[in-house]
Amino acid sequence: MSKILSISSVIKRLLFSAFILSSFIGYSQSSKLPDWALGEFVRPKKAKPLISPNPKSTFYCPMNKGEIRWEESDTFNPAATVKDGKICVLYRAEDNSATGIGSRTSRIGLAESKDGIQLKQRKTPVLYPDDDDMKEFDWPGGCEDPRVAVTEDGTYVMAYTSWNHKTARLSIATSKDLITWEKHGPAFAKAYNGRFTNRFTKAASIVTSLKNDQLVITKINGQYFMYWGEHKVYAATSDNLTDWYPVLDEDGELKSLITPRKGYFDSDLTECGPPSILTDKGILMLYNGKNSKGDRRDKNYTAGAYCAGQVLFSKDDPFKVIGRLDKPFFTPSADFEKSGQYVDGTVFIEGLVYFKQKWFLYYGCADSKVGVAIYDPSKKN
Repeated sequence: MSKILSISSVIKRLLFSAFILSSFIGYSQSSKLPDWALGEFVRPKKAKPLISPNPKSTFYCPMNKGEIRWEESDTFNPAATVKDGKICVLYRAEDNSATGIGSRTSRIGLAESKDGIQLKQRKTPVLYPDDDDMKEFDWPGGCEDPRVAVTEDGTYVMAYTSWNHKTARLSIATSKDLITWEKHGPAFAKAYNGRFTNRFTKAASIVTSLKNDQLVITKINGQYFMYWGEHKVYAATSDNLTDWYPVLDEDGELKSLITPRKGYFDSDLTECGPPSILTDKGILMLYNGKNSKGDRRDKNYTAGAYCAGQVLFSKDDPFKVIGRLDKPFFTPSADFEKSGQYVDGTVFIEGLVYFKQKWFLYYGCADSKVGVAIYDPSKKN
């Protein structure tokens, strides 16, 4: 009898361990995502960083008036789009001008790929602090965390963070070739008599739809629409893609759409990821959830870790949530996702493209490198 009890105890412990493991990895291959969600995203075999810091890259900085190693310290948080049959990845690169997260100067680099995995990088950045009308916003912290979407006529719209070491501002730039960019300034500068110009704003997810096998910017109820925000998710509308108006509630404050949840992987913040997608199920937004380090945290995941979530908004009422994952669909697991500038681990998603009948998701790894995960719909369970 004692031997039977002992075996039973071992089985229970093994089952409990399996449950904890499946909880830690989020939606595993044996788990089924709801039909509105995108995935499963899988890392390439023998996964390794696609972009890493390069101390040999130099660039003449118009603010420093000299050559600097612009991607010496960290390369991370990438946007992505498709141009001329190639995936183009625009990534944040930090020099070595200071110590600590957010203390250095960031610039945006560009890399191209024919297969989505092997990348060829440009030697110099394409968007950076310059002696221009944006220097009060872009300098000295730089241009951070881009998200890029494209119009049907081929205009690329970048929403990025201008960081002057005082206030982070969501800013807009446009380009026809991804190399030469026109800066349009803080996205909310003209809204409500400049009420939000000096507010801390970042992380914009412009709504797109899949047309002719490419994600292109689309309108919702006759206007361009984006979700934005770091600690919470808000919304904004635009008639021209450069000047945006935050959506307010009945009290005249920012209308909050989703917020952190106690006991879940996104217990500390919910930050918008890559451009959202209008589907037949609704408007799908992928986002970055940060786990709290306090008593609000989800104990199945590392305290402070960034994991990836998905939320579905109604296509008829883009403010209404009709679906939300309770577990992340993508979590830090590879060594290069758990060791780097951000020690708690990140898979910080910002770039999503549809390319050759597959979905490529580009993300920052521990605020230090760039990785990719791929979803092949033909292999969906």
